[in-house]
Amino acid sequence: QVQLMESGGGLVQAGESLELSCVVSGSNIFRILVMGWGRQAPGKQRELVANQTDDGTTDLVDSVKGRFTLSRDNSKNAVNLRMTDLKPEDTGVYYCFAHILSWEELGDHWGQGIQVTVSS
Repeated sequence: QVQLMESGGGLVQAGESLELSCVVSGSNIFRILVMGWGRQAPGKQRELVANQTDDGTTDLVDSVKGRFTLSRDNSKNAVNLRMTDLKPEDTGVYYCFAHILSWEELGDHWGQGIQVTVSS
């Protein structure tokens, strides 16, 4: 069974920074193809804001480029999202994401979610 353990988040003022961390664990994981973070703002659908493949290719949505940095440690099955110059529109629940090839399946996995609130 795959587990995604998230940490970080909280309440900050606009312009401040936060860092989110996630560690993926599971006994049957063969390869974590993609790791990243999604975000669900109030009243909106969840979107994948940052992700990185296991060969290091990173993709960020335009709204966070230049402000968010994604880093991945393949040796620890960990992914961090460093968020700077936060804006009120960054408020939402952030979910760790992993696209995993296990011995049983190839599938998407999401964490429980962690709240990030940016006040103006």
